[in-house]
Amino acid sequence: MRPTVLLFDIDGTLLSSGGAGRRAIERAFFERYGRRDAFAKISFAGMTDRAIARAGILECGRECSEAEIDAALDHYVRTLEEEVAKAGNYRVHAGMHAALDAASARKNTAVGLGTGNIRRGARVKLSRVALHERFAFGGFGCDSEDRAELIRMGARRGAESLGTSVEECRVVIIGDTPKDVAAAQAIGAESIAVATGTFKVEQLRETPATFVFPDLAAPGALEALLG
Repeated sequence: MRPTVLLFDIDGTLLSSGGAGRRAIERAFFERYGRRDAFAKISFAGMTDRAIARAGILECGRECSEAEIDAALDHYVRTLEEEVAKAGNYRVHAGMHAALDAASARKNTAVGLGTGNIRRGARVKLSRVALHERFAFGGFGCDSEDRAELIRMGARRGAESLGTSVEECRVVIIGDTPKDVAAAQAIGAESIAVATGTFKVEQLRETPATFVFPDLAAPGALEALLG
């Protein structure tokens, strides 16, 4: 069997946090910059944490150095821990547990993350639903502000964990936005788009996704994932 690297997005794909992530960064920016509306016009779908923080800092009229982004994200992680702990409607999406079980049981398959969350934020979100330990590696928003590049890094780490090169692997990106699909296409990977986030099946079918499903519990989804 060809070595396989599976990279899962978090927000809208693996789980829904009941809005905890947005509330956390909005609160962090109010506490740090005194602005409640820094993200009023910004959709977070498919964005990386660093890109979100950069946009918010610029909206607040502040100097947007890398150090300032780091400081803002440090503040965000602290508020995220509190918001995730008390969030309602926090859930893992249909089919995800079964998909992770099946993929983890397959030989020559590496299961990781491909997410715009910084690594610490990913840990907070996944730990609430006991999923953090399911992922030994990944590409994260702290690796790069560019989604395609962080996906590339995650794929490389997955290949390394299998003792091979990424060129020898089947790489599959599982996400819920057109940006996930575009990142997969940019690195020559397959993509499975699931309509568990803000985009509907019809919208995702307008992208060049390899497969589109309502969720990973849909007929044929597990077979598409495992190849």
